[in-house]
Amino acid sequence: MRLRSYLLISNAVSFAIIFICLLISYYKMFLSFNETLWLSMITLGAGVLSFVVHFFMIRPVEHSMRLIQQETKRISDGHFQGKVPMIGPTEFQNLAQQFNEMNTKLDESFAQIRSAELARRDLVANISHDLRTPLASIRAFVEALQDDVIQDQDSLERYLNTIRLETQRLNDMINDLFQLSQLEAGVEPFTPEPYYVDNLILETLQSYTLQIEQASLKVDVDLPEILPQIWIVPLQMKRVLANLLSNAIRYSPPAGMLKIEVIQTNASRIKVSITDQGEGISEEEQEKIFERFYRTDKSRNRDRGGAGLGLSIAKSIVEKHKGMIGVESVIPRGSCFWFTMPIYEG
Repeated sequence: MRLRSYLLISNAVSFAIIFICLLISYYKMFLSFNETLWLSMITLGAGVLSFVVHFFMIRPVEHSMRLIQQETKRISDGHFQGKVPMIGPTEFQNLAQQFNEMNTKLDESFAQIRSAELARRDLVANISHDLRTPLASIRAFVEALQDDVIQDQDSLERYLNTIRLETQRLNDMINDLFQLSQLEAGVEPFTPEPYYVDNLILETLQSYTLQIEQASLKVDVDLPEILPQIWIVPLQMKRVLANLLSNAIRYSPPAGMLKIEVIQTNASRIKVSITDQGEGISEEEQEKIFERFYRTDKSRNRDRGGAGLGLSIAKSIVEKHKGMIGVESVIPRGSCFWFTMPIYEG
């Protein structure tokens, strides 16, 4: 039964009770005939007025309810972009506002679910491709060795070296996936300690001395005379710096320049940046570059050994340290990757 019917029945019952009371009063001679007649006419007039007022008051309520009902139907059909107009009585305006807020949150939640599902599909597809490529290469070389296709020692060593490199590539990718899953699940131990950022940079650079020399790169390290300690897990932040440095080396031209700079942005933060002279990154790609398995140039990146996980790992680690990470780049002037870290205040 509709709301209007309930209210009409309620009014009708009320007036029926009043008329019955008047008749009983007249029958018991509590009231004279004229008094009963006048009271009956007044009651009847009040009843008519009440029904008229009821009609005009219930219309906006019914209209507001109808709008909410229509929007509820749209939500049940999977449409979350609509809004209920905030009209009618104050209570219904408040209800419409809360309904719209709920609708917005539902839209955001379903968008996140759809995005997560797409990311899951992309993840499976990318993992399958990146595992299949080196495995196919290893299989081809092993079959060539088994069939005695290779006769000379130089070719044999080259084949074995390729198998070793592809195996190492697989191992690195699996380790990256494992670390990324641990970071996102929050199961990796997080025990920060005070650490000097210059030590962090110098220790990481030592690990890349050979790669820098092979690429004939020059490295300019710009450090302030006085550096505060930062509050980090050293091993994890070395991984961040190593990933950024590895990318800079990979995309720098031969005999190019790398610049590592540290500045204190305010009393509680320092900023570390690594600038290369590579080809640069477009604005559209800058928004996606920290996503898992994203490559600025997929075919070329695979040839250079990148799996598209390093920057995603770096982002997870930096954010876990309550820092920020980003990139600034202009084609073809190179790229500047940077991150901020909290200063140790102990």
